[in-house]
Amino acid sequence: MATTQLSYANLVPNGNLAQPAGTTLVAAPTNNMQLANAFPELTLFRVTNSDAGNAITITVKAGDYPPALASGQGDLAVTVAASGVQLIGPLESGRFVQNDGSLMIESSATTGTITALKIPRNT
Repeated sequence: MATTQLSYANLVPNGNLAQPAGTTLVAAPTNNMQLANAFPELTLFRVTNSDAGNAITITVKAGDYPPALASGQGDLAVTVAASGVQLIGPLESGRFVQNDGSLMIESSATTGTITALKIPRNT
């Protein structure tokens, strides 16, 4: 199974950030996406769906137990409407962090992009 690595686009306190291009979605089950060294509580995913006729589903996978003590709550599945944009997060590390410190994301289609935005701790 191939894994596409995502990286953060850092939001700027008291500043601005041009909209990043994002990473093209890859579809599960043969592919998934990973955000290594994640800060779930400071993470916001911006997902776009470029398919004008079909919604897609983005799934943030439940974490490993341990360290994710609330992983039993399961995955978070979010529907992105046709031609839509959805913001997902911030997320709870106690539910979603993997044992290597990453977040795992799956998509039902390849029609769109995902951007991992990192919210600054202090402004």
